[in-house]
Amino acid sequence: MTRRMSVLGVGVVLLVVFGLLGAAVPVPYVAQVPGPTFNTLGDIDGQPIISVEGRARNDVDGELTLTTVGVSRAGLSLVEAVQGWFDSEVSVVPEESVYPPDRTEQQTREANRQAFLTSEENAEVAALGELGYPVKVVVRGLAEDSPSAGQLQEGDAIDSVDGRPTPDRQALDGVLTSIPGGSTITVGYTRLGQPGTATVTTRPAEGRAGSLLGVSVLEQPSAPFDVDIRVEDVGGPSAGLMLTLGILDLVGDTDLTGGATVAGTGTIGADGTVGPIGGIQLKMVAAADIGAELFLVPADNCADALAAPQPRLATARVATLDDALTALADLRAGRTPRPC
Repeated sequence: MTRRMSVLGVGVVLLVVFGLLGAAVPVPYVAQVPGPTFNTLGDIDGQPIISVEGRARNDVDGELTLTTVGVSRAGLSLVEAVQGWFDSEVSVVPEESVYPPDRTEQQTREANRQAFLTSEENAEVAALGELGYPVKVVVRGLAEDSPSAGQLQEGDAIDSVDGRPTPDRQALDGVLTSIPGGSTITVGYTRLGQPGTATVTTRPAEGRAGSLLGVSVLEQPSAPFDVDIRVEDVGGPSAGLMLTLGILDLVGDTDLTGGATVAGTGTIGADGTVGPIGGIQLKMVAAADIGAELFLVPADNCADALAAPQPRLATARVATLDDALTALADLRAGRTPRPC
């Protein structure tokens, strides 16, 4: 009896020791969980996620909600990792897949944030292209000490320089190359649909002949209004599709949701191509939690979406912006959108 009690006592001690070690010793994994959701048609802290200057926003019902994935701190304990592996609403993944070893966590967050800002630009380009606005040379930003400061603004479409048309970047570069640095020139532009002119004394170009305006430009559709997107603390490119749809709902001619709650995810290209993302199953959990009636799934994520334990969440397979618009039209008409 004494021997049995001794063995039992040793076993209890070892169990406690291993339990303490499992709770304390970190392992190179992180936990991903359903993150917050944002209705692109709504507000954050009283400020609209998508604001429009130069025209009134459409008065729309329903929701077009982007979904996110939350990530735990680096270095889960062994116990936390094991618990996560058995939880259908947690995904335990190698730490290096979220935080690359050649970057700090701060650098990774900054890179993810930059990817989100790029997705904002693509979302606006895709939406305005869908609405048929013409492609022009548009000011993206001004350099420090730009000679165009106070004359040109972000969002201005540069129509001409010294009376010569600049319909694309090649034409603009050609005109500026022919103008000596330090020249005072007239720049014709369109701002929020209104034509104007700016007088700029150019800066000499470095490494080539000609002038610089001190602006960065993009070729993109130019509309008689300006769109601004405000979503803080979200990183990565996966919000692109839902931001595009939000813009279209707020400035287009169609109430896209018909009052329904629609969630989704997917990158967006300037040409309207929808790309795959990570964490699709966790995003579907978030969509189900808000009562979404339809979840827009990038076509390349459909296999994972079909394996998700969300049987009551209807899905729509989208490879392009047009696919997403068709799915929403089907929902409004009472038809079943093409599922995964």
